[in-house]
Amino acid sequence: MSFGRLERTPSSPPMSDINMTPLVDVMLVLLVIFMLTAPMLASSIKLDLPQSDASQPGQAAQFVTVVIDKSGQVFLKDQALDLSQLAQQLALTAQSNPQTEVQLRADSALSYGRLVEVMGVAQKAGLNRIGFVTDETSGNKTPATRTIKPGVKP
Repeated sequence: MSFGRLERTPSSPPMSDINMTPLVDVMLVLLVIFMLTAPMLASSIKLDLPQSDASQPGQAAQFVTVVIDKSGQVFLKDQALDLSQLAQQLALTAQSNPQTEVQLRADSALSYGRLVEVMGVAQKAGLNRIGFVTDETSGNKTPATRTIKPGVKP
């Protein structure tokens, strides 16, 4: 008995070519999509708008700073005021621009009651946007504000 080799048919060698047809198909589809969407993105209607003195660019947000020291003394624009004078000044501010924000700078040793009194005066004057100015505890010394809107819980 002799052991001989079994004849096998040689298999095809592995393909080392990249089939470019699917790649070209995908690129053509993307090209068509971009050709259709590009005019929609770039189109705008050219207008020559009339001029008016009444139209003004948007104004920057206005604010007024109220400072309360640890003794409870209230300052507005570096002037010491009592609550009735503060109410008058804030009412004048509210008449000129009711969207003015009141930024409260209160000492950390201040009693909560005094802070609430000042907030009440500002709201009665018609200024409902109140922000608290704090110092961050990190190395950054820029003050941060937080605006509280009435009726919204933080």
